[in-house]
Amino acid sequence: MTQLHFSSALLDTGWHRDVLIDVDGLHIAAVQPGAAAPPEAERIAGVAVPGVAGVHSHAFQRAMAGLVERRGPEDDSFWTWREVMYRFLARMTPDDIEAVAAWAYVEMLEAGFTSVGEFHYLHNAPDGQRYADPAETAARIVAAAQASGIGLALLPCFYAHGGCGGAPAKPGQTRFLSDLDGYWRLLEASRRHLAHLPGSVLGIAPHSLRAVDAREMRALVERWSAGPIHIHAAEQTAEVAECVAWSGARPVEWLIDNMGIDQRWCLIHATHMTPEESLALARSGAVAGLCPITEANLGDGIFEAPPFLEAGGRFGIGTDSNVRISLAEELRTLEYGQRLRERKRNRLGPTGSSTGRHVYDMARSGGAQALGLDCGALVPGRRADILVLDDSHPALASRSGDAILDSWIFAGGDGVVREVFAGGERVVSGGRHVRREPILQRFAATMRRLLEA
Repeated sequence: MTQLHFSSALLDTGWHRDVLIDVDGLHIAAVQPGAAAPPEAERIAGVAVPGVAGVHSHAFQRAMAGLVERRGPEDDSFWTWREVMYRFLARMTPDDIEAVAAWAYVEMLEAGFTSVGEFHYLHNAPDGQRYADPAETAARIVAAAQASGIGLALLPCFYAHGGCGGAPAKPGQTRFLSDLDGYWRLLEASRRHLAHLPGSVLGIAPHSLRAVDAREMRALVERWSAGPIHIHAAEQTAEVAECVAWSGARPVEWLIDNMGIDQRWCLIHATHMTPEESLALARSGAVAGLCPITEANLGDGIFEAPPFLEAGGRFGIGTDSNVRISLAEELRTLEYGQRLRERKRNRLGPTGSSTGRHVYDMARSGGAQALGLDCGALVPGRRADILVLDDSHPALASRSGDAILDSWIFAGGDGVVREVFAGGERVVSGGRHVRREPILQRFAATMRRLLEA
């Protein structure tokens, strides 16, 4: 048992002073506000808030960050970016995937993400052949999570086609492909690797209606009776048009009408919805997995959040392409997108409330639901995922209560996060990951090899 004493903390009952938290292994055993620090407790200066689960990551894409920012002869879009991504990933070995993922997870922890949903689709060798262990690359994701200390929901991706209705896959997609029998073997092998990572979760991830046909979708959902289900949906207008041409319905509409979506589901992006789809998704209890920085970087569009939230919709935040890893910036970009679209301020909080507090609370609760992890709150029985914000940072000077979150998200950024506990382990101290240097050195060596090849 470890005892941590914080001068201030955000609990589910609000802000409290002098909070004593007992940690037993991965989980919080007890929380006592207004408590004096026992002699054996570690006194931690700063403001404690719950860690946040990032609902959507393609960790290997961190290796591409900043390398696709050159205008081509045609209008650049998600689709032109994707072709560059296909060429880049053709070089990556399992060792490379592990090195890049470990560094991405270090950055996530330093930014305040204490768990990650890894939407993992880089399964095969560059020529499309299966490794002897079908979960070879999934094992590298698990190893990266172990090295960094981040909580993991592993979401192996099922990917079989190159377009809606079962269109043939493209050459650049050979590393992703599987059939249903191969996918079940992949899941079982992944489960064996996850057994070495306490507190981890296994889910399924039909990639999208472009990559999975109707028969396969039904087979996946019928067999996966418990655990998270994640899918890309309505990220691009071209995807919506393709889905309508194939099925007569838009992607979110098709999923709601055919798949019995419920609280286990997380629809990633869901950017392009009609008001009717938005209302139906909110009523389903599913989580919208929003990735505002990536959606801005790729030119996807802006999720129309206010009506979705007003209808009771839930969202989580993900880093997706990992072009920039920052919890505060993801939340800021989400709110600023609404302001730019509507030309008004403070769009995502109820009247009279703190916008920062509201989006933070939504992200932490939605993230926990989407990943099926017992995280997102400083209460007994939950994972001991704790961020300590530096109350001596200029952006937080003389702040208290919800103004702390407003100032961190809208004025402070990553440098505000000073200490991070993930699953009870201190993984960030003084703003830096405790194993930063060896993980960074391995990442740097990997990048030299990849970019000099």
